[in-house]
Amino acid sequence: MSLAGRVVEVSPERYPAWRERFDAANPDGPQRIVGIAHFEHSPLAVVLIRRGGYAVALVEGSALVAHKVGTRHVQSRTAAGGWSQQRFARRRGNQADELVRAVTEHFLRIVPAGIPQGLVVGGDKTLVGEVLEDARMSFLEKLPRREFHDIGDPRRAVLDEVLKRARSVEIRIDDGA
Repeated sequence: MSLAGRVVEVSPERYPAWRERFDAANPDGPQRIVGIAHFEHSPLAVVLIRRGGYAVALVEGSALVAHKVGTRHVQSRTAAGGWSQQRFARRRGNQADELVRAVTEHFLRIVPAGIPQGLVVGGDKTLVGEVLEDARMSFLEKLPRREFHDIGDPRRAVLDEVLKRARSVEIRIDDGA
C-alpha cells in the first residue's frame, strides 16, 4: 500500500455504495484508490489507555460482550525545579505504573486468552506498550491489530467511536497532484 494520499474510513455496510459512487465520480482520476484494508476479525480485544483513564473490552461483531471503563489520576508535569521536580517525576511514574497494572488486571479478567481474533489499541503509545509487555498478554502478540492513538481520554463514548472506526474499511486515496 502506498503511503501517499489520505485515509478515509467507511463503515462496512456503506462501503459497496461508497465505492460505486467513487468509481463513477473518478473514472479517469485525478483521485484513485491505492489501498483498501478490511478488519473483519471477531471477537476483538480492545485496550484504550491515556493518563486520564482507560477502557478495555471484548467485542463480538459490533456488540460489546464485556467492558470496563475507568479513570485513574496520573499527575501531569510540573514547572517545579530541583528536588521537587524529581519527587513529582517519581510520583508520576508510580501513578502511571499503577494505571498500567490496573488496566492489565481488568483486561485479563474481561478477555480470556485464546478468544480474541483481533486487537484494537489506542491512546498513549507508551502506556499501551507497557500493558502489552506483561507476559500474561503474550497471546495478543500475533493478532491482527488496528491502532488509534488520536483519541481523547477513554470514556464510554470514545470506546464506542473507536469500535466503529475499528470495523471500518480503511481506504487510502491518492488525490493526484
